[in-house]
Amino acid sequence: MHPRPSPIAAALYTLRDLNTDVIILHGPHGCCFRTGRLLENDGVRVVTTAMSENDFIFGASQKLEETLKKVDSMFSPELVGVVGTCASMIIGEDLKEAVENANINAKVLTVESHGGLSEGDNTEGAIAVLEAAEKEGIISHLETERQTKMLKMATEIEKTRGMAQGEYIKPSYGDIKEKVAKTLLSSFERGDKVALVLNAKKETSYLFADLLKIPFKKVNNKNPPLIIANLDEEIGLPRIRGHAQNIMNELKNDNIIPDIITGGLDEYPLTGKKATQKLKDEPPDLVVVSGVPHALPIETITANSIAVTDGPRLVEPLKKLGYDYVVTELDAHAKTLGTDKIVPSDFGMILREMLAQ
Repeated sequence: MHPRPSPIAAALYTLRDLNTDVIILHGPHGCCFRTGRLLENDGVRVVTTAMSENDFIFGASQKLEETLKKVDSMFSPELVGVVGTCASMIIGEDLKEAVENANINAKVLTVESHGGLSEGDNTEGAIAVLEAAEKEGIISHLETERQTKMLKMATEIEKTRGMAQGEYIKPSYGDIKEKVAKTLLSSFERGDKVALVLNAKKETSYLFADLLKIPFKKVNNKNPPLIIANLDEEIGLPRIRGHAQNIMNELKNDNIIPDIITGGLDEYPLTGKKATQKLKDEPPDLVVVSGVPHALPIETITANSIAVTDGPRLVEPLKKLGYDYVVTELDAHAKTLGTDKIVPSDFGMILREMLAQ
């Protein structure tokens, strides 16, 4: 019942992950405004054809052709994405014909996406981009299949364990961070076995990986945490692999080596289950799961637990799943777009302040 990301936004982010230079939204200038502006921070040029009322009646193919030519002239791109919106798709605009008529130098991916695509799942927009990229030879059929499998698993997790369960979920900002921080540090002081699990998604991993850098040795240098992370540097689209590489390099520079790598940053629906198996093999006293905590079946683990999420509407579902504490990190996407380094988290800064006292 509450608003969620649309397939259009998912298409934009997936084009970004393919290192697309320019994205053209074929629709009104206000469509996906926030997503478009955020992606500018990640080095992607996002423009629109600015469809108006007359265009909804008579069509706007000419506007799209003109925009393609202008983009080619202004930015000299190698890869361009043309994304349909509710307005252009409802009236049946032919994106491919406009691209052929414009005949620009860049390779162009056309994505017929709109807010009501399929059942409205945002992942449908991402899948449409993957299929277009495969047709143009940018990614392999095997990669399309793998990514599609992960996206459908992610949708299932959101519908059964996350904020897409159908009913309205009241936003909540979770437990008081200072209280949760004291609980975590007390666990180290007692000599408890603590596991830090990074099960993060795409660029938000730059924020959630901050917990791996906290100097818990100051509390008990004989009791280092077990670190489990989905930071495989060889899995995913080009930009996603780059994120994993950047984070791993930064951790290694700080002499932090994850004990277990569960998979890639786009495999969070699967890596949560893999992390759970490791936790069952080596049961901790306390487990901290950051990123996409609801993808980890915490209800199968007997340890005390802390979830660190970016979604106020995920607090209630996470509590119902069995997490003892839930910490929210707001605007994770906005804080991590355009960076190639780990970003300090609010929870991490509180922990550092307490450790410095």
